[in-house]
Amino acid sequence: MSGETLRHAALMLAAGIGIPVLAALNAQLGARIGSPAAAAVVLFCVALTGAAATMVATGGADGLARLPGQPKHLFLAGFLVAFYVLSITYVAPRFGVGNAIFVVLLGQMISAAAIDQFGLFGAAIRPLTAMRASGIGFMVLGLFLIQRG
Repeated sequence: MSGETLRHAALMLAAGIGIPVLAALNAQLGARIGSPAAAAVVLFCVALTGAAATMVATGGADGLARLPGQPKHLFLAGFLVAFYVLSITYVAPRFGVGNAIFVVLLGQMISAAAIDQFGLFGAAIRPLTAMRASGIGFMVLGLFLIQRG
C-alpha cells in the first residue's frame, strides 16, 4: 500500500470511529434538552463553524462563487446529512447506538454497492461480484445474530 492510500484509510477510519461517537453524543444532547431536532440544529451550527473555518484555512472560499452553476440535485447531499443526523439522534437512544450504527452501515454497503455497480453520480463502475454480495449477506447475518444475542 502506498503512503497516500494509508493516509486515506486512516482518515476514513477516524471518520468511521466518529460516527457512533456523534450518534451517542447527539442522542444524549437531544435527550437532555428534550428535542432531537434542536440537538441536530446545534450539531449543524457547530459543524458549519468547523467547515467554514476549514474552508477559510485551506483557501477554498473561492468555490462558493461557483455554486450557482451547479446541478441542483447535488444539493440533495445536505438533506441526506440532515436526515441521517435527525434519524440517528432520535433512534439511537431507543434502539441502541450499536444497533443503529450497524443498520446504517448495512444501508451504506447496499447503497455503495449499487452506486459502484451502475456508476451512479459519476462514480467509477465496480461490478457487484459474488464476493462483494456475500460480504453484504454476511452483514445481514451479523445483524440477525446481534439482534438474537
